[in-house]
Amino acid sequence: MATLEIQGLRKSFGRTEVLRQIDITLPDGEMVVIVGASGCGKSTLLRLVAGLETPTEGRVVIGGRDVTTLDPSERDIAMVFQNYALYPHMSVFDNMAYGLRIRGLSRGDIERRVQEAAGMLGLDGMLARKPRQLSGGQRQRVAMGRAIVREPKLFLFDEPLSNLDAKLRVQMRAEIRRLQKRLGITSLYVTHDQVEAMTLGDRLLILHEGSPAQFASPMEVFERPADMYVAGFIGAPAMNFLRGRLEQDGRAVRLSAGSVVPLRDRYAGSDVVLGIRPEHLSLGADGLAVALDLVEPLGSETLLHGRAVDGGEMVVVKVSGAIVPSETVMASVRCEHVHLFDPGTGKRVAAVT
Repeated sequence: MATLEIQGLRKSFGRTEVLRQIDITLPDGEMVVIVGASGCGKSTLLRLVAGLETPTEGRVVIGGRDVTTLDPSERDIAMVFQNYALYPHMSVFDNMAYGLRIRGLSRGDIERRVQEAAGMLGLDGMLARKPRQLSGGQRQRVAMGRAIVREPKLFLFDEPLSNLDAKLRVQMRAEIRRLQKRLGITSLYVTHDQVEAMTLGDRLLILHEGSPAQFASPMEVFERPADMYVAGFIGAPAMNFLRGRLEQDGRAVRLSAGSVVPLRDRYAGSDVVLGIRPEHLSLGADGLAVALDLVEPLGSETLLHGRAVDGGEMVVVKVSGAIVPSETVMASVRCEHVHLFDPGTGKRVAAVT
């Protein structure tokens, strides 16, 4: 087990800057999930930590040792890939034992480590099988087992669940989190799936166009997003954004759609963007008029899609149970869940103390 420090990391390919000034520290045993849209640089960051790419600037420090210029084999890390990367001609046992044999461990140590990992992962009865005889979930367990037997200082996960179906992804992410907690190994996990990010990470590093947009706990990211990008990326369905102007000495927002939303705190400035999550809107007799164009019944809840009647912004409302659809509904904004952003910079607007 070890800490991971990423200090001033930058990466360029030719004139294209892929990563800009990444500075994060993972304490011993923490799991950080790197999340962001495709092309934001998350896999590049993981490859830099693994030693598969060389940084343009900055350092990677594992357990107090600068490993920036070391080969992957010298970093004491284990990586779990998206495509499993199993040897098809080898048994499950041999796939898990291969790296240990290369390192010259004794037969007894190899047997012990493989059996322990197989027991953790429910692979006890499958050690003699070949990868082609396994399901996708079982292959992913073998790939994890191969990493576990290494007993590394650092786990790196590169979208390991993206090839699994929805049900297996839910099951496997719970197993990964349970194992990581049990083993206490510092871990860096890359995904584009925000649900995976929220459920797996002690903290999230959200990347936007190669720069860190926010580095915080999942609930802090959800409840206090740093900017409009984070607010729109985390949460499903995405946060609603409505144009408005502060009035009443900064204690209310008059939306471009016409309605006035009172605020719990006072804010300075004029034009703002009000953010409100679909689950924090409720149907009532007054509020924001939304002309519906799609109703999605999902069983225990229903999503109402439409546009603000006067402002024209797209609005999604999440309500419990099923409803009788109508052409227009009134959506009330709950002021305790309002987020305000600067329309120019996209940054969160802080309340005036």
